[in-house]
Amino acid sequence: MDSRTLDEHIEHGEDAAVGKAHIRGRRITVEDVAIWHERLGRSADEIAAEYDLTLADVYAALTYYFDHRDDIDRRIADDQALARALRERTPSKVSDKLRSLHGEG
Repeated sequence: MDSRTLDEHIEHGEDAAVGKAHIRGRRITVEDVAIWHERLGRSADEIAAEYDLTLADVYAALTYYFDHRDDIDRRIADDQALARALRERTPSKVSDKLRSLHGEG
């Protein structure tokens, strides 16, 4: 896949996905596709069908991911660490309510 073909499917910018590489015209990031495929084990066909993408979109996102894997994996890890930190600092109101209903709190 040459860069012109990749550019037809993947774009960068502040508009659609907070500056992350994403599928052209969509808010679906390369990171999203990488997580669905690599960590959740979804096939390209499953991703395309579930999110109304073309196979070319999915494979372009995966190509971009593999070309930039270290950076993207680092961003994914950073995002997960931030989410964990936020969960630890912000108690779940639902969990608190359930504990109080069961006499645990």
